[in-house]
Amino acid sequence: MASGRQGFVYHEDGLDIPTIVELARKQEPFTGHPGVRHWHNALEGLRATEADVLVEATGTNLRDAEPGISHIRAALTQGMHVISANKGPIALAARELFSLARKHGVQLHEEATVMAGTPVLSTLQEGMAGAQVLEIRGILNGTTNYILSAMATGREYADVLAEAQHRGYAEADPTADVEGYDTLAKALILAALAYNCRLTPDQVIRQGITTITKAQVQQALAEEKRIKLIASLRHAAPGAKVPLDVRVEPVALPLQDPLAQVEGVMNAITFHTDTLSDVTIIGPGAGGLQTAQGLLADLIAVANTSR
Repeated sequence: MASGRQGFVYHEDGLDIPTIVELARKQEPFTGHPGVRHWHNALEGLRATEADVLVEATGTNLRDAEPGISHIRAALTQGMHVISANKGPIALAARELFSLARKHGVQLHEEATVMAGTPVLSTLQEGMAGAQVLEIRGILNGTTNYILSAMATGREYADVLAEAQHRGYAEADPTADVEGYDTLAKALILAALAYNCRLTPDQVIRQGITTITKAQVQQALAEEKRIKLIASLRHAAPGAKVPLDVRVEPVALPLQDPLAQVEGVMNAITFHTDTLSDVTIIGPGAGGLQTAQGLLADLIAVANTSR
């Protein structure tokens, strides 16, 4: 078990969960667990020990995906299954990591990276196996959807952002959300998993919501539309420099579009395929409990296929 603040702790017979929970409750170091070995650096501890599964949940970094990508590479190389809630490594290096997993005969799962515990990626990879995905559109960030939903009631962006921060829906520095970087990371993951296409962040057209005004939102309503921050993926036109046209941008959606009806912090995604027409999934896209559900589902999947 590891954290950036406490380093890596390991017990060859396994950690006692009630003891760890109690130490966390008291905000005491995990080295208080009897009999553990301790490394200050998580990667050193990972390489020096053995485990069946690594659950990687460090923060997303779209520059080089560190430290999560090093953790994942080390675990896969050592023959550990990996479950990731960290978007960075999957967004920037999905094909490499899945290839590494196959080479070492282990599994890599990433359900929690897109819409947290809502089963989006498993639906895409398993439930829609054999279908050709022609287009993907999604509301993939709860913070921006909350802000735009509230602005539709006549409120100003700055006021709603302050409220979102007060309620814990937005960080003190909301840049990753409101400028579209969080949604961009999820779009890169979808590009890799749905289209087997590796893109870099600068190959995605990105526009956040910071310039959206109350007047624009009200004008959209007058036209029976709702403005939403939409990630869209589709095959690019012949002759394009990249095979996919991937965008993150505010879009005024007609009210009959299922995504236009998604309010508050909820997320939604629509897959348009050759066999199923449109499949829309709506559910929570963030939150500790919701992300834990995605991790748990992946852990159960590993256990079921490792018997």
